[in-house]
Amino acid sequence: MLSAGLRFCRSLGDPLTYPRIIAYCAILLSIEVGGFLFLVAGTHGLIVPLSAPTSTDFVSFYAAGSLADAGTPELVYDQAAHRAAEERATAPGVEYRFFYYPPVFLLLCVFLARLPYLVAFAVFEVASFAFYLIVMRGILDERSFAALVPVLAFPAVFWTLGLGQNAFLTAALFGAGTLYIDRRPITAGLLFGALCYKPHFGLLVPVALVAGGHWRAFAAAFAAAAALCLSSLMLFGWATWSDFIMAAAASHATYESGRVAFGGLVSPFGAVLLLGGSSGTAYAVQAGVTLSAGLLVGFVWRSDLTLPIRAATLAAATVVAIPVILIYDLTLAGVAVAWLARARGGNELPVWEKLVLAGSFLLLLDPRDIAEASNLPIAPFVALTLFAVVITRVVRNEGHSARFATA
Repeated sequence: MLSAGLRFCRSLGDPLTYPRIIAYCAILLSIEVGGFLFLVAGTHGLIVPLSAPTSTDFVSFYAAGSLADAGTPELVYDQAAHRAAEERATAPGVEYRFFYYPPVFLLLCVFLARLPYLVAFAVFEVASFAFYLIVMRGILDERSFAALVPVLAFPAVFWTLGLGQNAFLTAALFGAGTLYIDRRPITAGLLFGALCYKPHFGLLVPVALVAGGHWRAFAAAFAAAAALCLSSLMLFGWATWSDFIMAAAASHATYESGRVAFGGLVSPFGAVLLLGGSSGTAYAVQAGVTLSAGLLVGFVWRSDLTLPIRAATLAAATVVAIPVILIYDLTLAGVAVAWLARARGGNELPVWEKLVLAGSFLLLLDPRDIAEASNLPIAPFVALTLFAVVITRVVRNEGHSARFATA
C-alpha cells in the first residue's frame, strides 16, 4: 500500500511548479488583502464599536519625531513624555508603543513628524515598501510582475504594513547592500552603514565583510555609520545619546517580562521564554545560536561560493542571530529566500525546499496569536528552518565557483 501511495504521489509530479507557485501566491495575496482591509476597518471601529482607541507602532516614530522637532529630543527616551506625545498624535488612552531606537533614527522621524499623522504614515510605508520591492526585484533579477507576486504575498509584508513598522527599510538596506557588494563595494558599505538606525541588524555584517576581504565596503560602512551618528549628535546633543544608552541598557526588562509578547519574537531567545524557560537560559541558547550563525557566515564569506549563497547565508543567519527580532522583521527572511531562488540560476528549487517554504508562508499568517494560544514558537521555528535550508545549500556546495557578478 505504501509503495502504491508513493507511486501515486510521483504521478502527480511537482505540485509547486513555477506557474503553480505564482497562481497559489496570487490566491493567497487576494485573501491577505481582504483580511487586511477587514482588520483595518475593525481597528477604526467600522465593524464593531471599539472599547479603547487603537494605533500602530508608527505612532512611536511619529511621537519621537515630534518631540525632537519641538526642541526636546532628550524626552524621546522619557516614557511618560513619549507616551503623552503618542496620545497627542492619536487619542488619549492608546496602548503605549516603546521607542528604543538610537538618535540616528530621529534624523528621519523629525521630517515625518512635520506631516499630518496619517500622511506621514502613508509616505513612510509607501516609500519604504517601494524601496523594498525595487531591491527584491534586483535580487531576483526578474523584470516580470509575476515574479513579485510571491514577494507581495509574503505574510511579513502585511505585518509590516499593518503595524506601521520600518521592516521594509531595514530589509531594503540589507538586501541592497548584499546586491552591490561585489560590483559596487563602496555603495554596499554605505547601505550597510545606514543600518545603524537599527544596529543589531548589522551584527554579522562586519563578520561577512572581514571574512570576504571586502575592505572598501567595510570602510564605507564604518564611515556611513560614523557620519550618521555624528550628525545626530550635533543635531540632538549628547544628552539625547546619553538617555538613549540608558534606555537601551534597561530595555532587556521589556522583552524578558513579556511586555512585548513572547509569541511575536522570532529569535531562539523568544522561543525559550515562550516555552517557559528563564531569561538566563534564553540568553545562553541565543548565545550558542548567534555564535554558530557567526561562524557559518565567516566560513561562507571566506569561501568562493557565489554571491546568492553568501547573501542568503548572511540574511538567514542574521534572522536567527539577534535576540530581539519581531515577526514583521521577517521581511529580511524574504531577502534570504529571494537569494536562494536566484542561486538556482533560473532552475526550479528542489521540491522539498518549495514545500518547506510554502509551509513557512502559511505558518507566518498569524504566528503570534497561534504561539500565544499554544505556547509553540511558530516564528522561531520558521526562522530556524530557513537557516537549515541555507546550511543544506552550503553543505552541498551549491554555487561553488568563482565570485558571482550580478548582471
